[in-house]
Amino acid sequence: MRRASAYAPGHLTGFFQICDQPDDPLMKGSRGAGFSIDRGVHTTVQVEASDRDAITVIMDGAVTGEAVVTENVVMRMLSKLEEAHRVEVTHEIQTPMGAGFGSSGGGAITVALALNEALGLGLSYVEAARVAHLAEIECKTGLGTVFAVTAGGFGVLYKPGAPGIGEALKYGRSDDLAAVYIAFGPISTSEALSDPALRRRINELGGRFVDEIKRDLNPSRFMELSRRFTDYVGIATPRMRAVMDKADEAGVPSTMAMFGEAVFSLVSKEDAPTVAGVYREAAPDHEVHMASVEERGARLL
Repeated sequence: MRRASAYAPGHLTGFFQICDQPDDPLMKGSRGAGFSIDRGVHTTVQVEASDRDAITVIMDGAVTGEAVVTENVVMRMLSKLEEAHRVEVTHEIQTPMGAGFGSSGGGAITVALALNEALGLGLSYVEAARVAHLAEIECKTGLGTVFAVTAGGFGVLYKPGAPGIGEALKYGRSDDLAAVYIAFGPISTSEALSDPALRRRINELGGRFVDEIKRDLNPSRFMELSRRFTDYVGIATPRMRAVMDKADEAGVPSTMAMFGEAVFSLVSKEDAPTVAGVYREAAPDHEVHMASVEERGARLL
């Protein structure tokens, strides 16, 4: 039995533009701005030869049959081999699932990297990452997340596409930054990306904001544009609104995670405790988290 492990940071997106018109799924993706945090997805794979292909996925200690992106990646990797294998994938997810923290993309890239290693496929990092990107596109669980978590840090993806095709600009002082966030629950990315009215609102503003942040990449501008995007898109729930209203009263920048029922602030590390206090006052029954910005992207462990 062969074994390998990989890690991907979580990722929060403030605003984006949907770029899924090309026929080639490697060219599909998004343009957007966001940042990676120092908690994400740890994945371990175990593989052994078998008389037929078999996949078991364990998520946070329980076997699941709903890890469609992970299964898609595994089948794509196994299709590159002539012999069959039994594959066991174990995901440990440190961020809220379905709440805009990039867990599906993180799971996809970590499975691809770990399986490439365990199966001895010999793919390059970019080739393995593209397998993960294709799985996310096919499953409609994300557009640019795989690219974002391979890049790490705070930055803007200004050219859409899979890793090796898309292009990004990174902020040079991510070590000075921290994220404060509160997550209430999931929002379906696939449903959101299939809603024509929502897609129209996203693209009316998202592309222009990407161009703006590329010209002036800094955290305060990012937060300003992200909040304007959140207000325009108009899907924040009442309890998210309550947190953002309280933050507004305290002069704290806040915005919605795209896509998830979560509110976050990207601020300096020294300001993070004060921001967390505002969040706790706004939602005393929910846990408030602080995280550092993770400069490194997804990688083998």
